[in-house]
Amino acid sequence: MTTLADVAELVRAPAALSVPGDVVAGAAAAGALGPRTPALAGASVLLYWAGMAANDWADRELDAVERPERPIPSGRVTPAAALGLAAGLTAAGVGLAAAVGGRRAAALAVPLAASIWGYDLLAKNTAAGPAVMAACRGLDVLLGASGGHLWRALPSAATVAAHTWTVTTLSRREVTGADAALPMRTLAGTALVAASAAVAVPGARRAAVPGARRAAVPGAEAASAGGAASADGRAEVSAGRARAAGVAAALPALLAGWYAARYGAAQAQVVRDPSAGKVRAAVGAGITGLPALQGALTARGGAGLLGLAVAAAAPLGRRLARKVSPT
Repeated sequence: MTTLADVAELVRAPAALSVPGDVVAGAAAAGALGPRTPALAGASVLLYWAGMAANDWADRELDAVERPERPIPSGRVTPAAALGLAAGLTAAGVGLAAAVGGRRAAALAVPLAASIWGYDLLAKNTAAGPAVMAACRGLDVLLGASGGHLWRALPSAATVAAHTWTVTTLSRREVTGADAALPMRTLAGTALVAASAAVAVPGARRAAVPGARRAAVPGAEAASAGGAASADGRAEVSAGRARAAGVAAALPALLAGWYAARYGAAQAQVVRDPSAGKVRAAVGAGITGLPALQGALTARGGAGLLGLAVAAAAPLGRRLARKVSPT
């Protein structure tokens, strides 16, 4: 009899912690954070779980040889049940996105679902596999941006897509192991991804300047009117704002550095020992470390505290990965 634990293993339930941050980062970049963002994140999780179930259904014969412990080849979940679950989760994910986000969200959720199934059924074992999976994650970021200025989220979508390309490229060697050149290439890609996430968005800097000028004008008027105490108080407020702005500006770089350190260290281990076990560990680090990157992008979009909350999913995901494998 199939248990809830079997289903959780089939859909890699803990790995879903790496998914909501896509939507949040996209919404932050597009200026679309709002009441519907959590629901769009939920739709994204449903589509992610659908892709995992469809993946194992498509790989059931290969897994019987290479990973017989997985739910389908071990007999804990039937192929029909896995396929039905994948289809049901897909319908639920697209339906939820359309219900809360309207036509704009549906226009992204439908190609996202199609890309997920296209990867699982057609592209995974081809040279196009990493690019298709990267497109899935990029579309996921844009799903979050669907209620705002979509074009503003394109850099964040490209950054998450590039990260996904490195993880997917490594994952193709989880069973056989890799040569040292592969992790060196993905490690270089990770460095570029982290650097791009740490770079401040020019629009955000321009948005901060008018506020500073508005704060300075009343202070000047108070000083000219002889309100020295008021001017001192306003100066303190202005200094506090400047310190807060400095922290906000540094936060994306700090979170991006955290992401690079964790994921990069795992890839460096593969350079030294490109065995299958080390490759799987690096893939797991890439999956569970993604929230730190998403947090950096969210903070870069002007939502620093929310970025920290998104990044907090990274250590939680690592702990849960010890119980249910994310790969």
